[in-house]
Amino acid sequence: MSVQSSDKTLSRKQRLQEKQRRQLAVVDTVDKAEAKARKAEIELAVAVTEAVQVFGDEQSASEGLDMPVEAIRRFLGMAQDEAASADTVAEAVGKS
Repeated sequence: MSVQSSDKTLSRKQRLQEKQRRQLAVVDTVDKAEAKARKAEIELAVAVTEAVQVFGDEQSASEGLDMPVEAIRRFLGMAQDEAASADTVAEAVGKS
């Protein structure tokens, strides 16, 4: 009898390990998708920043891009944050 319950325990353990493996695979997929979305959002922020420079100001860019001024400002802020973050990393690497 102890052999059977050992087999059942092993089987249960294997099922739990497989369930955990699938869960981790899903988490990994979501993490990768979030990273791609973040990268795309940063690229859009850079493009919006360039558009503001081309159009001359936020209002003109808003009209030219058919995008609310609030969205333009949000993307400008993201681009500034990204640039500041890159500067911080560059400084840290330079000090190493």
